[in-house]
Amino acid sequence: MSLLPPAIDRSTLGLHSLEHYAPLIGAATADRIGRKADRARMMQVAHISSTFYGGGVTEILTPLTLMMNAMGIETDWHLVQGTPGFFACTKKLHNALQGQELEFSEQEKAIYEEVVFENATRLHLEKCDAVIVHDPQPLPLVRHFAEREMPWLWQCHVDLSSPHPPVWNYLRGFVEPYDAAIFSLPEYGQSLGTDQRFMTPAIDPFSAKNAELSEQEIRDTLKYHRIPTDRPLVTQISRFDRWKDPIGVIEAHRKARRQVDCTLVLVGNNASDDPEGHVILETIKRSIDDRVIVLAVDDPILVNALQRHSAVVLQKSTREGFGLTVTEAMWKGAAVIGGNVGGIRHQITDGENGFLVSTVDQAADRIVQVLKDPQLRQRLGARAKETVREKFLMSRLLEDWLDLLTRYERPVCQ
Repeated sequence: MSLLPPAIDRSTLGLHSLEHYAPLIGAATADRIGRKADRARMMQVAHISSTFYGGGVTEILTPLTLMMNAMGIETDWHLVQGTPGFFACTKKLHNALQGQELEFSEQEKAIYEEVVFENATRLHLEKCDAVIVHDPQPLPLVRHFAEREMPWLWQCHVDLSSPHPPVWNYLRGFVEPYDAAIFSLPEYGQSLGTDQRFMTPAIDPFSAKNAELSEQEIRDTLKYHRIPTDRPLVTQISRFDRWKDPIGVIEAHRKARRQVDCTLVLVGNNASDDPEGHVILETIKRSIDDRVIVLAVDDPILVNALQRHSAVVLQKSTREGFGLTVTEAMWKGAAVIGGNVGGIRHQITDGENGFLVSTVDQAADRIVQVLKDPQLRQRLGARAKETVREKFLMSRLLEDWLDLLTRYERPVCQ
């Protein structure tokens, strides 16, 4: 659907207009979104996050900001810069929001707040009609724009179902000044004095990670990365993070191998704002045997090829804000086994378009079941792809944002 040759198209950021989505979502839906965009056209919007590289926020903002600009909505994307000490602090905040009990000291609070203040001094947002801040890293920015006239919206992408109370009570003081807090799911809602909205993430079906691949391209990609295809592949693709339970995945694979012959592939990368990733990767490497392949690479074509070729795709998270790797694998018609947590259970209906599991033994049992029943695998995959087409494509997320921006629209400061 792109005018560029495939090799070039897959090396770009992936600018796709609403017209590209019409064959997938239908002309009526595309026309409805287009009419909403007409109302928001000429608005100026700024997104603020902590990295252009790695993680679900980047996967969302790259195509979303491009689409918004293509539709005439002037959309910037700013980053907060941080030191290693700052990102060590914000990683602790991330873990605490997902339920880990830990202390966030006064010294860590000082580092966190000072670095955000320093970033605020070089953000010039006066002409914006809306400012959207993502996750805890840049959260305190709102306090440094007391004279703002435009709405400020905070979007939290992590699993906030049971945050560690002392840390959440500290962060809540920064959330309250926002005009709205946006969460992925209703069960992440909190007791807040500000408005709360809920918006599930989505994927770009045309990106290098999600676009169609030929069988030859799949074979060549797997061969290039020295991934054997003589046995069925069981794959998990996610950043190297404790909440993705990579050790549990390895153990489930070992148990499944007692009944079925398969190879496990773990692929991940480390976001620049995640200082724990290298430690988790080393722990994984100490836990593997010769039937487990671990690749620390950033190759969207490899992800695409693996999700299309693998007999089973796992995402055995113990906490998960939403789980875009699940969405991506479902879009490719994969048989997905996911942790029964967070956003994964809003994507997978157990036994209908995939399987939900809570333990290593359950994961092993489902791996065995899927590998022994190719027809089950095909049936789950077909239903999974249709689920994503109906609910989790970027066009739907664009429409959600258009609705939200027009809801909070205010006169701009000239």
